[in-house]
Amino acid sequence: MKSARQVRTLILLLALTAPRAFAHHSFAAFDDTKLVTLNGTVSQFQWTNPHAWLEVKVVNDDGSSDNWMVEMLSPNVLGRMGWNRASLRPGDQVKVVLHPARSGAKGGNMVSVEDKNGRPIGGPQQ
Repeated sequence: MKSARQVRTLILLLALTAPRAFAHHSFAAFDDTKLVTLNGTVSQFQWTNPHAWLEVKVVNDDGSSDNWMVEMLSPNVLGRMGWNRASLRPGDQVKVVLHPARSGAKGGNMVSVEDKNGRPIGGPQQ
């Protein structure tokens, strides 16, 4: 009887936590049918879990500027791709390709990042 209760408790715990795990890993907020290319200056690079973040200042044609927030993969995955916490520094000129936010906000999910010379940061990316 005790083991049946433990099994029910385990199933209940799994059922309660599974939706959070799936929701966290959803990319539904981003439009993966579109690509946006940004040319700008790194304002901030956050090497944090669960996702690294890149803030890029993009100067518009009229001279105004926008700050774009780019969600990246986890530091663990980025590290396996050749990235590290010093891969980007404030002031670096970059070209960022991303899947834009569906909401229209100035942000998206990273597809690739290149330095000012056109070299992929963190190694070749798709």
